[in-house]
Amino acid sequence: MVARRLRRRGAALSRHIQAVTRPWARRALHAWRSSLQVRIGAITMVVAGTVVIIVSLVLFSQIRDQLLSVKRQAAVDQAQVGVRYAQGEVAGIATGDRSTVRSTLDRTVNQLRQRGGAAGDFDVVMIYRTGDVEIPGPSRPYIYQALPDDLRADVDAGTQSYKYDEIPDETGDPRPSLVVGSPVSGGTVGVEQIELYYIFPLAQEAESLSLIRSTVVISGLALTLFVVGIGVLVTRLVVDPVRRAAGTAQRLAEGQLEERMTVRGEDDLARLATSFNAMADSLQRQITQLEGLSQLQQRFTSDVSHELRTPLTTVQMAADVLHEAREGFAPHVARSAELLRAELDRFEGLLTDLLEISRYDAGAAVLEAESTDLGALVARVAAGMYALAGRHGCELVVERPDEDVIVEVDGRRVERILRNLVGNAIEHGAGHPVEITLAASRSAAAVTVRDHGVGLTSAEAQHVFDRFWRADPSRVRSVGGSGLGLSISLEDARLHGGWLQVWGQPGSGAQFRLTVPLTVGGELSSSPLPLRPVVVRRPGSPG
Repeated sequence: MVARRLRRRGAALSRHIQAVTRPWARRALHAWRSSLQVRIGAITMVVAGTVVIIVSLVLFSQIRDQLLSVKRQAAVDQAQVGVRYAQGEVAGIATGDRSTVRSTLDRTVNQLRQRGGAAGDFDVVMIYRTGDVEIPGPSRPYIYQALPDDLRADVDAGTQSYKYDEIPDETGDPRPSLVVGSPVSGGTVGVEQIELYYIFPLAQEAESLSLIRSTVVISGLALTLFVVGIGVLVTRLVVDPVRRAAGTAQRLAEGQLEERMTVRGEDDLARLATSFNAMADSLQRQITQLEGLSQLQQRFTSDVSHELRTPLTTVQMAADVLHEAREGFAPHVARSAELLRAELDRFEGLLTDLLEISRYDAGAAVLEAESTDLGALVARVAAGMYALAGRHGCELVVERPDEDVIVEVDGRRVERILRNLVGNAIEHGAGHPVEITLAASRSAAAVTVRDHGVGLTSAEAQHVFDRFWRADPSRVRSVGGSGLGLSISLEDARLHGGWLQVWGQPGSGAQFRLTVPLTVGGELSSSPLPLRPVVVRRPGSPG
């Protein structure tokens, strides 16, 4: 139970930490991605900090080694002087007389401490050893037991040695110290031996190193912040003009063609501003010229379409009279009357499409949306195309859901889109079935028109919605369209806030997909139907 409770508390604490740190992490990531100044400042801080840390470590290590080397050399020299003095004091020490030995050791230790030396404060321990019996003479209690065993082994071997170790101070707390030991020749013979140890506390050196460490850390932090400040300042001097240029470019893209950058000085940034302004002037001139040409083209298309409407009506009336009286004409004259009537109908369709395009170009197209059953509309379009499909020897296959698909659309425009798509599919389907599929989701409805004809390459698919574009200009059109049907269909789809997209593959046919939101003003994020057919027949495979 206790373990389970601890696990639950640990999990709750982990979730709390994640909830607190996640927003800060997102803000930091956003700042890193969106600000060049932040990135350069952070990189400069990391690089400068790394360099400062490496230099500080090397510098501190050299200072410490030098300080300890001076201390060690002074300690060794003082210990050698003490050994020579102790040799004279303990010469002829009475063998086996413990009281005499102890008094001699204590007297020598006190005299050595009073002599002092260049290595600073110190303690002294002298040890008289015969066999397994040791008589110590320390300057302080308990210091004898703290002597390092390995150092004593070296001195016992007859060599002078030193070692850094933790030795208790007056309060009994261990303190870093330098211990120097040497054997003392006091005229003893046999198994008798005298050892002299100097203990130099390193408190002063530790204090000096602590001060040096603090100075190095503070200096390193100050230097790092100084370098980062310089980097951020220099970056700001460079980034600010770039930001102003980006803002000016954005305002230019929004249509404020009179926007220009302020030129200051004669440096590289000033030349950048001058070049940017020259580019903006050139773009403004070209855009103004293009706008003028576009307006002239739109006016020309609109005017020509309107001006041709009146004579076309007159010619159509005359053609209708001739067409109705063709039975009384000679056969070749009657055929001419029929051809005249057909071509005039095609001409009228072209004028209607030109007028519709001119409305879109002028921004005068209006969406008259109302609730419409898209399934019924698809069925109506298919019923109107059965005759054309029969003449081309192809079958229309309609697949739609059982329930009604109610969408807020302009029924006239959507019906025109579907008629264009189905008509093109019949014409290019090479007699294969044309499949019309309707589906809906919670936010959108889609209709796909699939044929299994000659198909489209990726390059052709990019131009299929261009005005008057044809994949094969030499091929004769049997439907008799104006070449503007898909362009108008694309504009109709955009007017609904929808998509009109195409997929094609040579030899496997093409598929067009119309996607519209269920309500006016709805946002599209996906389509209920895939653009690429689930099953694609490979070129050369049986149909």
